[in-house]
Amino acid sequence: MLVKKENLYQAFLSQDARFDGRFFVGVSSTGIYCRPVCKAKKPAIDNCTFFETAAAAQKAGYRPCLLCRPELAPGCFSARDDLPAQIMNALKENPEESLEALAKRFGYTSRHLRRLFLKEYHVSMVQFRLTCRLLLAKQLLTDTRLSMLDVALACGFNSLRRFNDAFLRHYHLSPLRLRKDSQNPQEPQDTITLYLGYRPPYLWDAILQFLKKRAIVGVELIEDHCYFRTVNLKDHHGVPCTGWLKVSHHPKNHTLAVGVSASLLPVLSKLLTRITRMFDLDAQPLAIYETLQNMETLKPKLDLCGLRLPGCFDDFEMLVRTVLGQQITVAAAGTLTSRLAKAAGTSIETGISGLDTLFFTPEQLLTYAQKNQLGSLGIIRQRADTILAFTKALLDGSLNFTLPASDLLSKLLAIKGIGSWSAGYISMRIVNDPDVFLADDAGINKALPGYTRKEILQLAEPYQPWRSYVMIGLWHSLAKEES
Repeated sequence: MLVKKENLYQAFLSQDARFDGRFFVGVSSTGIYCRPVCKAKKPAIDNCTFFETAAAAQKAGYRPCLLCRPELAPGCFSARDDLPAQIMNALKENPEESLEALAKRFGYTSRHLRRLFLKEYHVSMVQFRLTCRLLLAKQLLTDTRLSMLDVALACGFNSLRRFNDAFLRHYHLSPLRLRKDSQNPQEPQDTITLYLGYRPPYLWDAILQFLKKRAIVGVELIEDHCYFRTVNLKDHHGVPCTGWLKVSHHPKNHTLAVGVSASLLPVLSKLLTRITRMFDLDAQPLAIYETLQNMETLKPKLDLCGLRLPGCFDDFEMLVRTVLGQQITVAAAGTLTSRLAKAAGTSIETGISGLDTLFFTPEQLLTYAQKNQLGSLGIIRQRADTILAFTKALLDGSLNFTLPASDLLSKLLAIKGIGSWSAGYISMRIVNDPDVFLADDAGINKALPGYTRKEILQLAEPYQPWRSYVMIGLWHSLAKEES
């Protein structure tokens, strides 16, 4: 930590949510580490040690606080070209993946990745991955009624004995004891609910409105201020796991509640990481608003404080949606995407009305295209060829989303039918690039009438590096005007 200890201690005393997840505090008198927002009695500064990650605190011998629950802390935004941060995200999403396989995906040797990660975060990749597993286990023990064996397997432990040993060694507490201390009510056997933290404020209705306008019928559903969708993910053995999820907002606790069908337990880490990305939970809204607030003088009633950049749950799904949305309205793109999902996807029984379709995989799309013309669904030949081109590129490995942003965009632009608007939109929704601005977008021109393209670019320039949030804010203002 490069910040002075005295400054970090003052941030700890303030319980300011802006610092949540940005550092952790180890307390030597108790052997516990806390989030900066912990409401427990504050220790003296001499008893505090500050760590950049929970893994570093665990490595130093501290165990997580049962009051502030470090497993609920939001992460920190990371640029796409920040390789150590991307390695961290990959370890969170796939804790069972071998380091050799991870290195191959990133295009480096495992030795280089280990050295780079250790230099940046002062813990090894193995130590960080173990911390992720144990914190997820702690959350499952606290918030669910799953059996010990189910918890162990869901967190990547191959046996109950190894799980118990790791929990006792690092937390000095048996899993059974933690479960007994939990006061949560019994959940339905086919559903589990976990929580993901964020830094307030959070404009929940704005992100729901954005997703609702672009929802794929049968695959996604926004109802009762909640987001629902079907899920089709593969576990670390390559076995498909299908089910559904529900995301709701708990503003009092600054969390999103994620309810998932029990069938998705083997892919729980992957699912939670994708939800974090989709709902932009690692953002620092007040820091972003400091840059964007002058935009409200340009366009009155522009909601920017607490605005989130909607990501995507599935990269392939968003690629298809982006290409189908070229040069047509949002509603028309939704119709085409929903039609293709019904035709090439598979049915699923969720028990939720309106949620009955699994979005197709790349393999399923190619199989469908071999038997049927995509043009019969109203998809023009150029769009169909582009979709099939990037589908084949994903399957043969020539296109993957672990590439640095510049390399990824150059590969996308090399695919016939993907231009600058599509590449920018993909960068914003899939890569989570916070600084995309599409001056040629029809919605942006409608929200800022009377300006030329050059003038619109000049207007947006002072809001770097958060211009993606400006775009979302302008689109949201249009939706408010229409409603």
